[in-house]
Formats: sequence, C-alpha cells, structure tokens
Amino acid sequence: MGKETGFLELDRQDRTYGPVEDRLKNYNEFVVPLSPEALKAQASRCMNCGVPHCHTGCPVNNIIPDWNHLVYEDDFRNALEVLHSTNNFPEFTGRICPAPCEAACTLNIIDEPVTIKSVECAIVDKGWQEGWITPQVPEKRTGKSVAVVGSGPAGMACAQQLARAGHSVTLFEKNDRVGGLLRYGIPDFKMEKHLINRRLVQMMAEGVEVKTSVEVGVTVSVASLKENFDAVVFAGGAEDPRPLAIPGFELPGVRYAMEFLTQQNKRNAGDDELRAAPRGTLSATGKHVIVIGGGDTGSDCVGTSNRQGAASVTQLEIMPKPPEKENKAMSWPFWPLKLRTSSSHEEGADRDWAVLTKRVIGDNDVKGLECVRVEWKNGKMQEIEGSEFTLKADLIFLAMGFLGPRKAGMLDQSGVELDARGNVKANVFEYRTSDEKIWSCGDMRRGQSLVVWAIREGRQCARSVDEALMGASNLPR
Repeated sequence: MGKETGFLELDRQDRTYGPVEDRLKNYNEFVVPLSPEALKAQASRCMNCGVPHCHTGCPVNNIIPDWNHLVYEDDFRNALEVLHSTNNFPEFTGRICPAPCEAACTLNIIDEPVTIKSVECAIVDKGWQEGWITPQVPEKRTGKSVAVVGSGPAGMACAQQLARAGHSVTLFEKNDRVGGLLRYGIPDFKMEKHLINRRLVQMMAEGVEVKTSVEVGVTVSVASLKENFDAVVFAGGAEDPRPLAIPGFELPGVRYAMEFLTQQNKRNAGDDELRAAPRGTLSATGKHVIVIGGGDTGSDCVGTSNRQGAASVTQLEIMPKPPEKENKAMSWPFWPLKLRTSSSHEEGADRDWAVLTKRVIGDNDVKGLECVRVEWKNGKMQEIEGSEFTLKADLIFLAMGFLGPRKAGMLDQSGVELDARGNVKANVFEYRTSDEKIWSCGDMRRGQSLVVWAIREGRQCARSVDEALMGASNLPR
C-alpha cells in the first residue's frame, strides 16, 4: 500500500494558506494546494494498517487507503472512482470537513496523520479539471417519483442517488438558489459556490428537476406532495437558532449569525442590497464586533467581520478553554476535545472562554456587553464572584448552535412524529418517519451536524426509499 516505508521516511506536509493581508481583501478561497510531487509523497505515507481506523472515522466510510495508494501510483482516474463510490461531493468535504478521518489515522498517535483531506480534495479537483466527472444517466426509468425537500448536502446526495436509480426526482428548495447551508451558511472564502453550481448541472443532466423559491408547507402543501409523488424525503436543515435570553437581546444590533453570513454570501453572488439584506444591512465595517459561540459558525463570523473591516472582533465561549493537546490514550481513534484555531482566528480576533453573558448595554443601539467569568465543577456552571467585566460592542452575533428544524409550516403540516430533541423521528436503517410515505435525513433528522454526515444520511436514505419503491436496491449504503 503506497510506499511501505513512506511514513517512516516522510513527515506530514499539508496545504498552506495565502498571506493574511491578501486574503482579507476578498472572499475567494485562499488554500494553496500541494504540488503533484508533494501530494504523491503524502499519499505514500499511508501505512497499510491491519485495521484502517480512518474508515470508521469517516462518516461516509471513504475507502481511504485505496485511493491513497492510487494517488501514489499517479492513477488519479481510478482514485476518483473509488472516492466517488462512497462520497457524492468530495470537493465539498475536501474543503470544509474537519477531517475526523485524520483524527482516527494511526499516525495521529504521534500527531503526524496522513493528509487525507488534502489528497481527497486534489483527486476530485483533478477529476473536474480533466473532464472525468460527467452525468451518470440511468439506462432505464422506474416510473416512480420522489420529492426531496431541502437542497443542502443531504438533499442533494439523496436526490442524486435516487435519480441514478432511475426515479423521477424533484428537488424543492425554499431559497432562491440550491445548496442550503453550503450556499448561504458557509462563507465563500471557505468554499466558493461555483462548486455547487457545477454539481447542480450534473444532477439536472441525470434527471433531477429543481424547483427553487418553493417552500413546502407554505407555497405547496405536504398533502400535495404525498398525492403527487410516490415518496417524500424531508432533508431540510436544523435552522431554529438558539436564542440569548438576557436583557437587551431585542436590540437591533444583536442578530443571529446566519443572517450575517447569508447577507454576505448573497452580495458575493451578485444580489443587490435589497435582496441580500431584506431586514436591513448588517455591516461590521469600523465596528466592535462580539461573536457569542465558539464553534465553526462563530469562526465564520470572525472571518467575515475581518473582511468587512471590523475595528475589533471578540469571540466568546461559555465552556472552559480546551487543552492544547488531547490525551491520545483516552481519545484516539475518536474525535478529540482540544483547542482548535481556524484560519479566521489567525486573521485577527480575541478569544475568551468560560464567559457568561449577562446584559446587552444600550438604548436604541448596542454599546457594550456585560459578562461574568464562570467555572465548571462536576458538569455544573458557577459564576465567579467579583469577575464581572464589560466589553465594548457595536454589533453582537449569536452563534450558539441550533435547537433543531423549524416546526412551523412543513413539519407541523405533515404531523410526523418528533424525537425528544425536536428533530424528525426516524432511525438510521430505514430513515422512515411515522408517516409511511415520508422519509427524513440530514440535520432535520439528526440535529445540527457536519456536511459529511449529511451526505452519508442522504445516500443511505436514498437506498431505503429505492428499496421501498422497488422491493430491492442496488444503491450502496
């Protein structure tokens, strides 16, 4: 597998970033790919493990050692075929996945995992460059029809798999463009949107009909879908944001992170300000910005604020600061809890942990944020007496996660059973809801999660639907 002594001879080398001063001037991707020689060398570091834990670390079960070996042999075309056998959209995951496969890599025991994500991205990018990625049109049609609601990664994967099985698939999206979270939640500097557009062209050539600006439960009823389609898949997102229940929350300068990110992505797509910001422009230019929430969405707000020219950016997290390095004996090969610093953080931001927000200061405009430090004991949070402090703020973004899918409209109308967390109740074998004609997958079913998990669920849900409609399925799980 690869070069048998590669991991002994070569150190890990990964992609680099363009200079901060250059990338802050625009919203373009700034990752610098590995050279062909370096890529081949990095692929050769794959160890031919007896038990390749990267398989189970990856939610879509990518066959990682195989395509690493093929890259080492300069056989990118077959590497692409192996990669696509488990992942419909590796150009998405090769850019924005946090790479749990690398955390599970045996070489991560010594903090030198194979650069799996970079190799994956290089394979699919070369596939597009060489024209190897073409529509996979089914040889025959089944006569069955499926409605897929939601065009994020779960809906896209589900729709594409069902179309390739020969079903007539209609993909419904309430927004004006396809992509869901990929389109309007992920900043362009992490993933440019032409990547979604070319996959959409491929899917439409495979037979997927796309209907944008159609909100199921509002524009069209669930009952209508059930009447006109043989199966319906709910593949929407977990879009109900966690609120901040403190005094001053209602001030106009306190806004949800997704509204801020969506506005900028729409501007980048060429929309005028009325379409991009129907509730009023959110601009960080010259302002003191506070981001509440220490996860990826908060990091995206940091990067976007820096590009807009914020006077300062501070990101707050209520949990304690994670350790710089995980305890391998306790965590490997599972996803470790450790400090993660994103490219956006490196561009400029103050970060603070174990901070509880108490009150937004201001009359008509936000002026500041009152906070207090907390300590965690036995899983319980306690305020530290005398630790109160105030931060200057003009704009506060809430990036504290999501409570699940929105209930009003489609879910309330459908009457499907929800689980204890408010997500659509369906298991991971059949993905079928309490309504025998409705399936569900992705964040709407599992809650806020990763793009790679959404792709996995969309693929598995498609197989379940195909099996129910046809009695058997050749689609992979």
